[in-house]
Amino acid sequence: MLPQEIIRRKRDKQELTQEQINEFISGISNKSVSDVQVAAFTMAALLNGLNNQETIYLTLAMRDSGAKMEWQGFDKPVVDKHSSGGVGDKVSLMLAPILAACDVYVPMIAGRGLGHTGGTVDKLESIPDYNTQADNSLFRQTVKNVGCAIIGQTSALAPADKKIYAIRDICATVESIPLITSSILSKKLAAGLQYLVMDLKCGNGAFMNNFDDAKALAQSIVNVANGAGTQTRAVLTDMNQVLGTTVGNALEVIEAVQYLQNKNTDSRLDIITRTLCKTLLVECKRCKNENEASSLIEKVLNSGEALEKFSSMVKSLGGPSDFADNYEKYLPHSTYQKPIFADKSGYISEMDTRAVGISIIEMKGGRTAPEQKLDLATGYTEFAQIGDYVDNQKPLAIVHYQSEEQYEKAKKSLLAAIKITEDKPEIKNPILLKI
Repeated sequence: MLPQEIIRRKRDKQELTQEQINEFISGISNKSVSDVQVAAFTMAALLNGLNNQETIYLTLAMRDSGAKMEWQGFDKPVVDKHSSGGVGDKVSLMLAPILAACDVYVPMIAGRGLGHTGGTVDKLESIPDYNTQADNSLFRQTVKNVGCAIIGQTSALAPADKKIYAIRDICATVESIPLITSSILSKKLAAGLQYLVMDLKCGNGAFMNNFDDAKALAQSIVNVANGAGTQTRAVLTDMNQVLGTTVGNALEVIEAVQYLQNKNTDSRLDIITRTLCKTLLVECKRCKNENEASSLIEKVLNSGEALEKFSSMVKSLGGPSDFADNYEKYLPHSTYQKPIFADKSGYISEMDTRAVGISIIEMKGGRTAPEQKLDLATGYTEFAQIGDYVDNQKPLAIVHYQSEEQYEKAKKSLLAAIKITEDKPEIKNPILLKI
């Protein structure tokens, strides 16, 4: 069928068959379908929707547009976590080694920062010589020997998604839930996963601000992934404040290592990390229930097994063998550090988390252009949380910066982004919903 006929069917609200969707995606790969036709298709999908079966077909077709990883001979469950992105989200850095220590395989293909949100790959690149672009052989070897490996996305996986996403970005069709679902899952399914948990952020620091929209996307991802053969759960988590007490690439690595060392553990970060780990351990039947999973997680953290897995992963992928013990020696440091104090004493009641993420970009810790080289040292530590009392002794955060201009911009941003009240606000559970 001609590409324009497939577009016409969706324009006229007709259901597409698997053969028609396969033909259209194949046409993207062999360039017989033009960019204009891709744009028209995505607009028709946005306006008229794709049902669950059509979204499964689209996801599988995009998955099959490139290389697919296989894990034959790996005798333990192959699991992964994907986050929709947030500010201060360093969960992957702890989750992968925790799960590896719990005796499952975690081949994690992560992303770079997108918009105001930070990226796991950027954080790992603050570790000297860590190879985020490891080839397939090294990636598999590390997963096999260590139990986990975190590397960057490869263009070999789901290349049709890359083309479709670029066009969606410039023709106002990013918001389509079926298209978001197929974009996320095509890459994850191409990685050959058996079990997946989706950490879907919801709040003013997330791409999904509205709870109902976030819930709809989570349900779509669970339905499509399970329909495509990968057992999947979703957890909606709060992103109305920064996650943890650090924001910024190298600084978040420090918090992750300290978490694995059982030091300076932030409660919200801990709850979310453990919840995602428990969900996967039960889903893949490594543990019978969440209580058993909680005990196992506690064991591998207290014994240092999870920290050892992180150290072994860093070493296997080219980083320093003693990184976990001497991270301060290896990570980049900003020229200056100085606290930012609120204009008045009181409790933090609200936070414009997106504005905090934008302030990192202004300190060159995030991108304004795709190939921009980042300053991996800038950011915030000791970031106060909602419910914390701040005054002239307790700062909003300590900013790590390279120039006075950066400091003044960061100060202005934080003072505008954080609301102080006399009364202590209700502290809410960061887990909003499990699907």
